Amino acid sequence: MNTLGPVPIDTDDSASLVVELIYRLKVRDVMTREIVTCTPDHSIRHAQELMREHGISGVPVVRSRRLVGIISMDDVIRALDGNYIDEALVERMTRNVIVLEDDMPLGFAISYLEKHRFGRFPVIDAAKHLVGILTSRDIIIALLVEINREVTRLERNQPTNEITEEGFRLEYATRSFDFETAGRLSTETKRRLTEAGVQRAETRRVAVATYELEMNQVVHSQGGRVTVVFDSASGLVTISAVDTGPGITDVDAALTEGFSTANDWIRSLGFGAGMGLPNTRRVSDSFEIESSASGTAVRVTIKTGGKGDAS
Repeated sequence: MNTLGPVPIDTDDSASLVVELIYRLKVRDVMTREIVTCTPDHSIRHAQELMREHGISGVPVVRSRRLVGIISMDDVIRALDGNYIDEALVERMTRNVIVLEDDMPLGFAISYLEKHRFGRFPVIDAAKHLVGILTSRDIIIALLVEINREVTRLERNQPTNEITEEGFRLEYATRSFDFETAGRLSTETKRRLTEAGVQRAETRRVAVATYELEMNQVVHSQGGRVTVVFDSASGLVTISAVDTGPGITDVDAALTEGFSTANDWIRSLGFGAGMGLPNTRRVSDSFEIESSASGTAVRVTIKTGGKGDAS
């Protein structure tokens, strides 16, 4: 059993959706943005009054939006005992502050809570500006809200599966960082083509293209849909993948083997090697791609021989 510190989540037994959300959400999605702060020239007594007024146990100390220290309730108690409650914070604040970055996956933040056992963490952005505070309560509330949203989304986005004498049409929704269910469309497509008697080598080409397009949406997009249509008369397989953004900045670079914009966390999971789109184009007979900030659309076709020796 691995319980994540102050957040009562057992990662061994929790529902896969909860674990997925932990790694899909970023700190910026969960943190509190309304921050109570002090400046270094404020007194410890002033910080104490802010803590009492807002019901908090610590106050970040900032100068020109940059975090320079933190004062906690323990610091206030020591100041009262030592009779220096009216000294400036700059004299007594903790300067070596452990912070979170706003683009970190929420899973990293939970590991910080487990390791350091602090009640709250300041959050900074790429410019090192203080932009939020994260507590275990923020995490629990965010997970409850997201679970409700995901259940609603799953109810709306059930996969469609149409089979006719002329072939079949499969359509699956993908979700950002949903590694557990990614690949199910590829597996189902492979099974359907095998049942239709399509040759193994051609079935493999289709499965590769379908899987790579699914994973590309899971790793790089905010989610989308992938559709596979098989016409048994012509043997033509058409795969369409449309996502909702953020789009590909440099399409030519994205089609170069080894080029990837995946972050270190994605790479640590074994994904984001920069082979998805190149592999898709390599196994396809035709390949088209369009991308903008609103999303990316990929359409490929693979010509099979129709029914043949599936062995």
